[in-house]
Amino acid sequence: MNVISATKDDLNGWLDLAAEVEYLFGPMVSDSKFIQAIEKNISRGSAFCVRENNGEPGSRLLGGILFSSASAPSYKIGWLAVSSISRNKGIATALLKHALKTVNVPAEISVTTFGDEVPDGQPARRLYQKFGFEPQEELIPNGPEGGSRQKFKLVLIRQD
Repeated sequence: MNVISATKDDLNGWLDLAAEVEYLFGPMVSDSKFIQAIEKNISRGSAFCVRENNGEPGSRLLGGILFSSASAPSYKIGWLAVSSISRNKGIATALLKHALKTVNVPAEISVTTFGDEVPDGQPARRLYQKFGFEPQEELIPNGPEGGSRQKFKLVLIRQD
């Protein structure tokens, strides 16, 4: 499985993936701000994806991550999703590993993910905790679909 930078030819694949997870994230496919975020990340090389069978641009996406370094050394995971048929195959782990390799240490990486009581959000919470992200007490508004949210943060320091 190859994690690669998405191209503009992958936009429809991103929207197909988003359509699959709208029940968790709220409406995205028809949200011009979400589409602009994907396009912006693609243009700056911070939209990473895994294509089915390591295919060419425009192939079906098995997973994707939007990872912002615009405020480095504070980085942000804006979105991470894996298609339902591809879950539990290491795709989210590969995407997160790839994104974290782009970080210049020292750094702080944040992500807003699902609250503890959102059953379908548990895999995301476990993924971030596996990488050392810690839940924060900061109050985060509920997501557009009504589920609670929680911020997680990872602090990386130099190991000399």
